[in-house]
Amino acid sequence: MPTDPAPYGVIGGSGFYEFFDSAERVRVSTPFGDPSDDVVVGQVGDRRVAFMARHGQGHRFPPHKVNYRANLWALRSVGVRQILSPCAVGSLLVEVGPGDILVPDQVVDRTWGREHTFYDVEGPVVHIEFADPFCPLGRRAVLDVAGAREVRAVDGGTLVVVNGPRFSTRAESLMHQQAGWSIVGMTAMPEAALARELAMCFTTVALVTDHDVGVDGGAAVTHHSVLEAFGSNVDKLKGVIADAIARLPAPDAEPECPCRHALDGIRLPIALP
Repeated sequence: MPTDPAPYGVIGGSGFYEFFDSAERVRVSTPFGDPSDDVVVGQVGDRRVAFMARHGQGHRFPPHKVNYRANLWALRSVGVRQILSPCAVGSLLVEVGPGDILVPDQVVDRTWGREHTFYDVEGPVVHIEFADPFCPLGRRAVLDVAGAREVRAVDGGTLVVVNGPRFSTRAESLMHQQAGWSIVGMTAMPEAALARELAMCFTTVALVTDHDVGVDGGAAVTHHSVLEAFGSNVDKLKGVIADAIARLPAPDAEPECPCRHALDGIRLPIALP
């Protein structure tokens, strides 16, 4: 375990592997197997922050193979209670384009085959409230920071999570657009639900890398184009994340959001870290 607990966490992918100048690597074992990588703990300003490389060093785990349960469990084990989760997404809206940040307030889960609960063991059944999947305090912090930095950030919208690793067909993208959803990605579920099952605050910070196929006459999305767009904007995203961490509530503050109270009054079949 780290020398001191880290109340704040960041789960990141490409471009976030070196989030700290100097940090401590912590190997964490979990009842759900190995996380994607060691937890890296360092300082962001005056705050202790734990970073998890969602896809592992070298981006070796595709989105449908990430051990999301182990990753979230590992972060809670080192003291994390509030998570910011940057990710790359495609836009389903003509008016939201590459380089924009969207902070969703809703999610639609179209993944399959992923372990999506900690509570699939014998014992009391656990049903977690998930009507509003993202932390209102985390969302506000990100939006306030983006405004102060004059970064274009969209407040609210629905993120549809697909299984990947392939991108959508034209028919699938059209269905998502017609449903009125805002952005499409591959990683926020089951991350957000698992965080709620551990009574952790979770905020997705989505960087738009492209218009999904067929949006505004958009061409097919390619792996190369997504990486190129993400790389061009990752420093902007890192700045927003770093400043937002400073605006999150202090570790000893009584949370005003429902996330940290998600397990109140529930008898759990397993002991949490």
